[in-house]
Amino acid sequence: MAREPRPSETKLSHTAALILQALDAGFVYGFSIMEMTGLPSGTVYPAMRRLERDELIRSNWEKQSIADAEQRPPRKYYKLTAAGKTTLEASRRRYPLLERLIPTEEARTV
Repeated sequence: MAREPRPSETKLSHTAALILQALDAGFVYGFSIMEMTGLPSGTVYPAMRRLERDELIRSNWEKQSIADAEQRPPRKYYKLTAAGKTTLEASRRRYPLLERLIPTEEARTV
């Protein structure tokens, strides 16, 4: 009988790993992730829906008043879950150049 992989064992595509890395680096809404990764919306948004379904990220909408004050539509912000952080660490081992492509804040200050 096959068992479900634990989150730390989840093997992500390069695209999904890149999105998790972008989130960890502080790019927390869809358009900023698209700009950082160079991936199109037709790739980013479906991948983020899968990551959210797999409980590696979670999202919430910003308050309408904030969007109104900046005269733009509301943004949906994303955040890594604990399982997402664990999976990202495994992905960094699988894709060694991931942190060089999108350095995290800690890596930028070193």
